[in-house]
Amino acid sequence: MATLTSLAPASASAPSRFPHAVLRRARRGMLAAGVAGLALLASPIVASAQTASAPILQGQVSLADLAERVMPAVVNIAAVTTSDTRGRTLPQIPQLGPDTPFGDLFEEFFNRRGQGQQGQGQGQAPQQRRSQSAGSGFVIDGSGLVVTNNHVIGDANEITVIFNSGLRLKAEVVGKDAKVDLAVLRVKHDKPLPAVKFGDSDKMRIGDPVMAIGNPFGLGGSVSSGIVSARNRDIQQGPYDTYIQTDAAINKGNSGGPLFNMAGEVIGINTAILSPTGGSVGIGFAVPSSLATTIVDQLRDFGETRRGWLGVRIQSVDDATAEALGLGTARGALVAGVDEKGPGKPAGLDVGDVITKFDGKEVKDSRDLPRIVAATPVGKDVPVTIMRKGKEEVKTVKLGRLEDGEKVQPASARTPAEPAKPAVTAALGLEFSPQTEELRKRYSIKEGVKGVVVTKVDPNSNAADKRVQVGELIVEIGQEAVNSPEDVTKRIDALKKEGKKSALLLVSNAQGEVRFVAVSMN
Repeated sequence: MATLTSLAPASASAPSRFPHAVLRRARRGMLAAGVAGLALLASPIVASAQTASAPILQGQVSLADLAERVMPAVVNIAAVTTSDTRGRTLPQIPQLGPDTPFGDLFEEFFNRRGQGQQGQGQGQAPQQRRSQSAGSGFVIDGSGLVVTNNHVIGDANEITVIFNSGLRLKAEVVGKDAKVDLAVLRVKHDKPLPAVKFGDSDKMRIGDPVMAIGNPFGLGGSVSSGIVSARNRDIQQGPYDTYIQTDAAINKGNSGGPLFNMAGEVIGINTAILSPTGGSVGIGFAVPSSLATTIVDQLRDFGETRRGWLGVRIQSVDDATAEALGLGTARGALVAGVDEKGPGKPAGLDVGDVITKFDGKEVKDSRDLPRIVAATPVGKDVPVTIMRKGKEEVKTVKLGRLEDGEKVQPASARTPAEPAKPAVTAALGLEFSPQTEELRKRYSIKEGVKGVVVTKVDPNSNAADKRVQVGELIVEIGQEAVNSPEDVTKRIDALKKEGKKSALLLVSNAQGEVRFVAVSMN
């Protein structure tokens, strides 16, 4: 696959945690990069060849047998997208001969589709723009099932799977999943096709050797090797990030290709790389097979994903929040919202609960919960262990389906803050006021949203560091409701007497969306 640059549909900017590098998705083969581009790629190789004089280490294991065995199942994928001049994807226009029944009517119909477009006159055929991308994939079933990345095929009108032997087969899309960036294709052939199997990525340890095969820069089947550099990497590309990191060379065009263990099993699907240059710098990422296999099975069987849904909104638990909640150590996923129509509501889950186990699996942090829930069968009765006000409880949830529960959350609208009038009281670097008609209009506070209004934030306070803003409302402090500024000071005094170092605030925006914020009381 390519660098995260080429792994991305076009180019994707890096997450903030990687300020000096570009995170890219490997999708486009760069074979037509030109002489200058090839020279840039070639010159470092020549230089290293001139300086490398050390002999191959004695006892170094050859990967030749392994590569020879699995390469026939690794494929190149060519995707062609045809769109009009406005970038809209067009269906393939049938080619009809002059003697075809109603052929003249079809011709007139397609000619009329071009009317009204820029640069086209009446009677002209619609102008089309073709874009091509190249990636990698691998066959998992001899009947013709192929796995690749979703971004490799995108909205392509035409997909061709090219085998190492030169065999070219047209492919149809069985199913796609944008959340984990996977796609399953199907090709048809009169003979069984070479295939590889998934292995268990959970058994891989940091330092274990791996081998990647793919279509870097459109060059065709290429092998590179390395080790597992890290596990469970979060590169902020989706809700289920748990990537395998490897130093095996992964470049543009490697997207969708397999990452093998030494038994020839696929333990990862190469998806992205971190690179400041656009080329491999030894930091590549693969979707682990433990996550991919369930999705691939669902796409194969149903043509879509069927993920479990708990119906809660969660946030992470930091040390300050753990101290405020009496958890001891930071762990679990803090429930910041419960969907009124979700499965968690009738099960008794509530805002402020900390989920520490789900279906017997430990929830170490908030990143774990979405993955565990998504992989749990829809409709299953699941035990959920929570911490509520310092006590452990177990709730039973009948899991729903995420795809049924997904809905677009409206963005919170807030009008620019005007200078606030003197607040009734101040604490924690904040000034508070009871809700008034004037404040509700000023900050566009939705009807029914409870709490006291934040009218001023000290920019040097811990509350400012935690991004508490003017116009937001404090609904609870220390998991008890506050309805007036006086309630705020009483709760803070009570928490100090209890020896708490932080006050856990339940903060609401003007639309009623809440989150927990632990603010230091020092």
